[in-house]
Amino acid sequence: MNSSTILLALLDGTTQAALLALVALGLTLIFGVMGIVNVAHGSFYAFGGYAAAKISAIIASGDSIPMSLIALVIGALLMGLLLGAVIETGLIRRILTMDPVMQLLSTFAVFMIMEDLQRLIWGASPVSVTHAVDAMGSVQVGDVTYTTYQLILLPSAAIAVFVGLRWFLSHTRFGRQIMAVTHHREVASAMGINVKRVGLLTFCLGAVMGTLGGALASPTTSLMPGLGGDMMVLSFAVVAVAGLGQITGTAVAALLIGLGKAFSVYLLPELDVLVPYLIMLAVLLWRPQGLFAVTESRRV
Repeated sequence: MNSSTILLALLDGTTQAALLALVALGLTLIFGVMGIVNVAHGSFYAFGGYAAAKISAIIASGDSIPMSLIALVIGALLMGLLLGAVIETGLIRRILTMDPVMQLLSTFAVFMIMEDLQRLIWGASPVSVTHAVDAMGSVQVGDVTYTTYQLILLPSAAIAVFVGLRWFLSHTRFGRQIMAVTHHREVASAMGINVKRVGLLTFCLGAVMGTLGGALASPTTSLMPGLGGDMMVLSFAVVAVAGLGQITGTAVAALLIGLGKAFSVYLLPELDVLVPYLIMLAVLLWRPQGLFAVTESRRV
């Protein structure tokens, strides 16, 4: 493995990690606040990608960077807020007190419905709109030519979302309300916090992170049925490695799995699909609660 291949693997891994982090941050935020593992989260990624591609095809042109990026953001915001509001009010708040198995089955049912809706709305043919990538061009990194969009924009977007989320939770009134609900839902409600509103806005925020990941991925890949399922499984691997509800750990775990998956493509391509889950297995055998989770004492 020469230096150019190592550099290419590093760049590929960083790009994959950025997209994984965006989707997994939304998943872990929803779990941390609402205590529910949303199996349908991968569908947010797919719907965000399709919506962004559709809007890009309408309003973006091949040489306009601002319009190309605005189209992606609009697609992510519209689809994320729509899906988040409909699913949270229509299902999530109704199953919060149910058994975790029923919660999983319910959100899995939503995932299956959304997979069929995806085929119904956009069909089974691959969809691709590359305006943003074409407009931003490419740069030379050592002996490797890489697209500016993937090299700079994707990691920058992931870092901005991560930093913004941490700041929002720590320094805003609503962010502190979210943290209060995370620590103890009943006590937060007794203190006058509108728990239902916090749940709705949190779920919508998590959904927007998922759709944003799909929207930013849409110029670099062909969108097709099954895309949401693949991202869902990888996101679960990231969250499991980090520990459920761990925001900082999710970012680190996304980088670990992204780099591991990228290097496996060049070193052991036959293990490409398996590597993320081998990493997850190794971590969970060592620390079942995840790398960054804190073990809590429990009174019985």
